[in-house]
Amino acid sequence: MALNFFNQFNIPYTLWIPLIIPAMAFPLTLMFSTNRLMKSRCLAIQSWLLMNIAKQLMLPISTSGHKWTSTFISIMLLIISLNTLGLLPYTFTPTTQLSMNMALATPTWLMTILVGLRNQPTMSLGHLLPEGTPTPLTPMLIMIETVSLFIRPIALGVRLTANLTAGHLLMQLTSTAVLAVFNTMPLTSLLTLILLMLLTCLEMAVAMIQAYVFILLLTLYLQENT
Repeated sequence: MALNFFNQFNIPYTLWIPLIIPAMAFPLTLMFSTNRLMKSRCLAIQSWLLMNIAKQLMLPISTSGHKWTSTFISIMLLIISLNTLGLLPYTFTPTTQLSMNMALATPTWLMTILVGLRNQPTMSLGHLLPEGTPTPLTPMLIMIETVSLFIRPIALGVRLTANLTAGHLLMQLTSTAVLAVFNTMPLTSLLTLILLMLLTCLEMAVAMIQAYVFILLLTLYLQENT
């Protein structure tokens, strides 16, 4: 029974065709439609939100780091799209796979490190040793800071994977309870269904918040190296 709960993280197939392909192709049809190129209230709201999010993210970073704004916003929109995609029926959430999240986290984290080593190597290496550290503790602190530096991409990938996996499993358990008690306790089943709807709204908010947190941490790493 426990294994069935994790089957939702497998890509569903119909006639040997993975359903993730039409699910990911559906937003492209909206993007390249003619109405997409016309001004509308929806596009105005989207542009306003993206502009304010970009300002909020890049405000603490120096001017030299502002060139990465389009990259970070693109990654955030990609993660939001993949996170919310899994909330649709008969689809699959790619960001519940640790391998994909690490493939997003590692290059972007490495990019922030390389930017710092290229532009200001002394200051970037200075983060490995806090100012005023006693001399006997210097080797130990350098080792600790180095390990914490290389743990950052792992923390980025694991945080995104764990939050989405936990939310999907909780929704699966709640929906199973609704079907299990529907015939015997209809009132309890109705209350559980309402809880499931609220949980779905919460999971949609989590999908967006986790994408924002992912990019926010990347901007903090970039701030240390610019």
